[in-house]
Amino acid sequence: MSTYKLNHTDSFGDAKKLRSNQENGFSDMSSLAQSEKAVQEFLIQQTPMQATDDHLIEFSEALRTVAKALRGSSEGKALAQAEAAEWKRRYELERCKNLELLLKAPSNGVCADESNSNGMMDHSAKSLRLHVQENGKSGMHSLERICAHEVLQDCEPNSPNGCNNKLKRKASFKLSWGCKGHANDQHKKEIVSFESGNITTPDRSSKQISLTWESSPQTVIIFTKPNSTSVRVLSVEMVRWLRDHKGLNVYVEPRVKAELLSESSSFDFVQTWEDDKEISLLHPKVDLVITLGGDGTVLWAASMFKGPVPPIVPFSMGSLGFMTPFRILKYSEQYRDCLESVLRGPISITLRHRLQCHIIRDKARHDYETEENMLVLNEVTIDRGISSYLTNLECYCDNSFVTCVQGDGLILSTTSGSTAYSLAAGGSMVHPQVPGILFTPICPHSLSFRPLILPDHVTVRVQVPFNSRGSAWVSFDGKGRKQLEAGDALVCSMAPWPVSTACQVESTHDFLRSIHEGLHWNQRKIQSSDGPQ
Repeated sequence: MSTYKLNHTDSFGDAKKLRSNQENGFSDMSSLAQSEKAVQEFLIQQTPMQATDDHLIEFSEALRTVAKALRGSSEGKALAQAEAAEWKRRYELERCKNLELLLKAPSNGVCADESNSNGMMDHSAKSLRLHVQENGKSGMHSLERICAHEVLQDCEPNSPNGCNNKLKRKASFKLSWGCKGHANDQHKKEIVSFESGNITTPDRSSKQISLTWESSPQTVIIFTKPNSTSVRVLSVEMVRWLRDHKGLNVYVEPRVKAELLSESSSFDFVQTWEDDKEISLLHPKVDLVITLGGDGTVLWAASMFKGPVPPIVPFSMGSLGFMTPFRILKYSEQYRDCLESVLRGPISITLRHRLQCHIIRDKARHDYETEENMLVLNEVTIDRGISSYLTNLECYCDNSFVTCVQGDGLILSTTSGSTAYSLAAGGSMVHPQVPGILFTPICPHSLSFRPLILPDHVTVRVQVPFNSRGSAWVSFDGKGRKQLEAGDALVCSMAPWPVSTACQVESTHDFLRSIHEGLHWNQRKIQSSDGPQ
């Protein structure tokens, strides 16, 4: 303590002396050096802070969590401000157009006094706008503007009574699907028609879809179930028939080509691919896909195309077939009639939607790691793996909190996959052409947790919270299993490229027959009657 006081007094005196010298216009460099030396001695004599203190480690972890929360809040605020600015700009443009419309109204038979009245201007500025929105990849809402520019008059302009006091008018409008920011979005279409202000749907969304060839198919690709003698025999006959009788170019997998060449060297005309780069170029070359197997073969064929998928003709040669309506007997030539009908067209098809998924990893860093997109036809499954702890998952739908899943896991399924894992977990069977995402928990830790069916335009985000006791595992159509650590998130939305499968009769007939034959749905003995026979 004595040393500290002495140094403190000396430093104070040196500082006072330095200040007096500066006031007199002089700078004593030796005094300044002595003051700095005194400050250094004071800092050296203090007790150093222990960097390994447990409380400081906990405090730093808490600060890190707060920093992540603040970062997420700032990103959300920036997104909201940008969206608000966009809506303000749209409102101003719409208001100006409506005011210009009112100024032009006298030429259409509207009274000038009425068109310039403040009440009508306010009515025009508050005209009805309806929209259907959809999230884009960047998270911003790209909306198809729906507004009213035409004016419907309730009385005829040449009417003897005319519009003497006040002209009643009704604004027209149009409803359309939202687009994802692409100017040439092919999925945008009008969903309603307008007539005297009534909203009516012109066509049913579940209307049966038909495919008609504008030119004859030239190239087909065949995917087969492995390790099956009957499938191998049928593939040999089918490849030769398609080449000799139909003159088509035939692609097969490298494994199948090796099997064909082992049968005969005359199959050298069959084409295949060498690596993944050639697989990505298959879609521009292939007109039709043929699968020989069960639903697993259809899933495998769809996974080979990372974008658009050619029409698929699925033949049932497996143990279960919800997506394979074409059934043929072993070693029979029934496939020829089926393919003749398909190649000739038109054919009924079922559009089976796919989920587009990607993982966002946050390993306690400022930057994010985003993995490549995965396309699934059945479902995405998130489970606890080998961990003994319950799965803890935070679920969001378009940035709105849905629920916290505590149980064995969660299934995000397409309607085509509703008869797979989702059905086993208690989900409902849904027609494959119904657009939607099935939200099905696996053995939830709450009896009130029931499955949901979400609309197809939403984006679902499932995140492992930072305070989770264990990690989670995610698989895509039963393959590509990956681990989700605390802070990682899985984002799923409906992919723009559905899988079109050919129907034997039509979509609804094939679906009902599959659940009757595959699941023996509601089949029971007829109740006996006690009355007279």
